[in-house]
Amino acid sequence: MYKWNPHVTRETFPKDFLASLVVFLMALPLCMGIALASGVPAELGLITGIIGGCVVGFITGSPLQVSGPAAGLTVLVYEIVSKHGVEALAVIVLTAGLLQIVMGILSIGQVFRSVSPAVVNGMMSGIGITLILSQMYIIAGLHPKAEGLENIQHFPQLVSHLFEPASIGPISVGIGALTILILYTWSKFARGKFAAIPAPLIAVTICTAITAVFNLPITHVSLPDNIFGAVKIANIQAVGHM
Repeated sequence: MYKWNPHVTRETFPKDFLASLVVFLMALPLCMGIALASGVPAELGLITGIIGGCVVGFITGSPLQVSGPAAGLTVLVYEIVSKHGVEALAVIVLTAGLLQIVMGILSIGQVFRSVSPAVVNGMMSGIGITLILSQMYIIAGLHPKAEGLENIQHFPQLVSHLFEPASIGPISVGIGALTILILYTWSKFARGKFAAIPAPLIAVTICTAITAVFNLPITHVSLPDNIFGAVKIANIQAVGHM
């Protein structure tokens, strides 16, 4: 193992293994969360994390790079899946990857330096706002709408849902708010060795434990016995959606 990877030695392996364990515990809920926010089954997020962590890790130019699902494309993926299905998403992602390879070979990437940072910042801000609105439905125990504009239009119904007698919204919102609170305050109050523990890991552990101990009636993520059962091979009909 030490011969084929010069970055791994007997001295660094224990620390590398501990770091990989922490990354795994953080990536597990992150992959499922991004998958659900993108409108695809949670098991596809796990598969994406496995491929990103194993395959990309062998071919990347940085030994410290961690690859996996990205939240920045959640809005785009959600709209593609809701309109055209997962099969079309596979074709679009494959085509985008091939285009990136071709652009890299032809050194076309320099052209994108002419794009104004204001355009990029505006696009990312729009994606962030749309993503926050969609996640507000999930944190209230509801399903987000297919498009960002619909999430804005139905926001009053979301608020009224929280005040319904039989709604699980207040409990779900409380757990979500506690998670966010831990994320932003852990680094300020953690001392000593506890400060080295990532805030997302602490937030997920505490909130999951509270939910399990008190058996809170909130929506849970369900996974099948075979996570690869959700994988759908792209067919020729999916090309027409492009």
